[in-house]
Amino acid sequence: MPCNILQLSVLAAVGSALAAGPPPVLLGTAANFAILAKSGVSTVPNSVTNGSIGISPATITSVTGFDLVQDVSGQFWTSPFVNGRVMGATDALPTPALLTAAVLEMQAAYTDAMITQPVGKSNLGQSRIPPGVYLWVHPITLPTITLFGGPMDTWIFQISGTTLSQLDDADMILGGGALAQNVVWAVSGTVSTGNNGVFQGKILSQTNIVIATNATVNGCVYAQTAVTLQQASVLCNGAAVIPPITSSSPTSTSTPTPSPSSTVATATCALTSTAAPTASATAPGPCFSTAFQNLNASIVAEDYLGFNLVDTVEAAVATAHS
Repeated sequence: MPCNILQLSVLAAVGSALAAGPPPVLLGTAANFAILAKSGVSTVPNSVTNGSIGISPATITSVTGFDLVQDVSGQFWTSPFVNGRVMGATDALPTPALLTAAVLEMQAAYTDAMITQPVGKSNLGQSRIPPGVYLWVHPITLPTITLFGGPMDTWIFQISGTTLSQLDDADMILGGGALAQNVVWAVSGTVSTGNNGVFQGKILSQTNIVIATNATVNGCVYAQTAVTLQQASVLCNGAAVIPPITSSSPTSTSTPTPSPSSTVATATCALTSTAAPTASATAPGPCFSTAFQNLNASIVAEDYLGFNLVDTVEAAVATAHS
């Protein structure tokens, strides 16, 4: 694993505990959106959305309550209530194709989440709900619950053939380092949060989703019909920022002259990985990040690592071959 400046060598075996829970549900390009729906997105002002909103095959006229202003490119809209873009199926190219792909991948993600085999006991009365796959075939109303696990652990909650709702003022507590981005709710019926409630995780509904008054969803919202916000917040911190899709002006082809000052400010790593990346709460250093952030594992207390940090390329090569 060559680094330009620093060579990181693992000198001892690492006993790592694999993350608990099912494989993550892959969203594909749907992950670019905080809210994605097929027939409509509406809000009772003022709501807040952290991330972009997409709708397809319905048009932008089915997005209401957001005080939309069209960008000069015609490819998207902006809103004072949306920290991102709002995109409809008839916006200028290439937006329609982007939305079509995202909706297809949203539907595929729902199917994947629903066919994962349940392995956990479906009991919301537990004081702590461990990682796993949980299935219900009757209507579920959520009280305050606690999901307890590590930052790599995963949960899938399947509500098949029925609805999911949440009591008013109910909370979802994440304990032990658990992350909302690793929680998926796959629901074949309507999803309704409680007034003043907190909901954690991605919601994949085969029908519609209602985010109630003063409720907060720490996650992304995907509906195969419509999404309704009632003075609510959708905080999709894991959503990617959609890059500009307008044509850009040519950039200079001249080669910049490197500064003669510090040459060790940032180390880079040449290691590549085909593993699917897993988002982390903090950004580790460049070499450690490249080597370890894609491992579906966490380091336990008794594990140990040895590191050699050397400051020349020659020493790095010698260390790598020793």
